Amino acid sequence: MLGTVRGPGSSPHRLGVEGSLDVLQALVEKLGGELDLAVLLLAAVDFPDEEAAYREAAERRGWAAETVVGNDTFAVLRAGTEHGFGVAVTCGAGINCVGVAPDGRTMRFPSLGMLSGDWGGGGDVGAEALYVAARSEDGRGPKTILERRVPEHFGFTTAIELARALIDGTLRQERLAELAPLVLAAVEEDSVAAAIVDRLADEVVAMVRATVTRLGIAAEAVDVVLGGGLLQAGNERLLGGIVRGVRELGPLLAVHVASHPPVVGAALIALDRVGAGPAAQARLRAAFPG
Repeated sequence: MLGTVRGPGSSPHRLGVEGSLDVLQALVEKLGGELDLAVLLLAAVDFPDEEAAYREAAERRGWAAETVVGNDTFAVLRAGTEHGFGVAVTCGAGINCVGVAPDGRTMRFPSLGMLSGDWGGGGDVGAEALYVAARSEDGRGPKTILERRVPEHFGFTTAIELARALIDGTLRQERLAELAPLVLAAVEEDSVAAAIVDRLADEVVAMVRATVTRLGIAAEAVDVVLGGGLLQAGNERLLGGIVRGVRELGPLLAVHVASHPPVVGAALIALDRVGAGPAAQARLRAAFPG
């Protein structure tokens, strides 16, 4: 390890390609000197043309002799397994999944939210929490403690007050993701919250099912790595549902919660490409304990 620097978020979805690269530029300058290899694994880089556009823009900056660009879920996978193949599901603000077969074939999802069939990120869980809170409030749905806790989180008295604040822009819709931990915390005392968490577990299992089926690896010994804030929160109901569902897909599929951050996976991929051995990889993991 020659050096580490940290900076603010660099999502190209939020900042645009050049804005994202500006953030990384500042970090590269802090490290000093030209790099031999840059491995840039980012959220919201989901399609080959997006990877190519980002890589070409990065190469114009002249940071490194070689630049690799991909989705951050590949970093989650590499951080969570030493096999070089497997399945990774990440669930933070959004949800995504990738799979790599032992022969190198890959399986990916568009990860465009509801438009591409996705449900399960923090924003989705938060929106569902507001949905059930509103229906509890007006009698269309079962009673839930979320009826009170959801609006109170943002300083409102009712779910409808919160909904109006979201509609008129007083509150940004992205902030609904803040409700996801609240839902996780309520599962032991509220059946409605528990149902939301069970749905999330089912969605994770569905992604794993589609991945191992399309890659033809359901019967093989494959690691399934879980990353992102929701899956790494340690909620027993959520993780238990995922483990049970994955076990039904294949007896050799093994679920692991990622113990290292995605940046470790990106760095390990870089070490793989330059032929570094196990000792260098162990030193890297030790520098970023889980």
